[in-house]
Amino acid sequence: MKRIQFSVRYPDRFRHPLQHQLAGDGPLTRAELLMWSPTAEATTLFWFDGDRAAARGAVAAIDSLQTTSHVPDTDGTYVFLQQDAFEFSEALLELIADASVIFLPPVVFHADGTVTFEAVGETTALSAFHDALTEVGDLSIERVQSFERSGSPTRLTDRQRAAVEAAVAVGYYELPRDGTVADIAERLDCSTSTAGELVRKAEAAIVENHVGGR
Repeated sequence: MKRIQFSVRYPDRFRHPLQHQLAGDGPLTRAELLMWSPTAEATTLFWFDGDRAAARGAVAAIDSLQTTSHVPDTDGTYVFLQQDAFEFSEALLELIADASVIFLPPVVFHADGTVTFEAVGETTALSAFHDALTEVGDLSIERVQSFERSGSPTRLTDRQRAAVEAAVAVGYYELPRDGTVADIAERLDCSTSTAGELVRKAEAAIVENHVGGR
């Protein structure tokens, strides 16, 4: 099983109405479709990188909108949308329905007109979906990973996890820093060089997962 992150730029006739609200010099540059209902009624949860007024203005462009609920966050706004239909084109919805792959949230709309998302499936199914999607948009592959059933793609070894836990315990991540690599090594009963390497590799895996997820 593979997990692939795609980036696609659709022609205007296939673009979601929200994409037009992100273009230009407006207050919003990013919208994330976080969750959607598996029912005929289109209930979705979006996140916008702007305040409530900006988010309200963006969703007002959706013709099928019935009700909304806005929840301000520290760095943006969550919006629950209830629509009588999804605003994606019928051709695109049919392509998605026919694909033998599963789509992982979020679906991210960017100000430059691209949409990024992840799909999971067998290699042959993903290849078939890729070929079909290239017929309707300018498509590229951003990342390919093996699919893991764990909640996070970050994979730390037991020793790496123990090193991070030891680092937290000795105050290595405090500001100002209290603990040292030597303190971590003492807790792990290993050399300073080994402790440093474990911490660096664990940090690299965590940071890579965070950046890739955004």
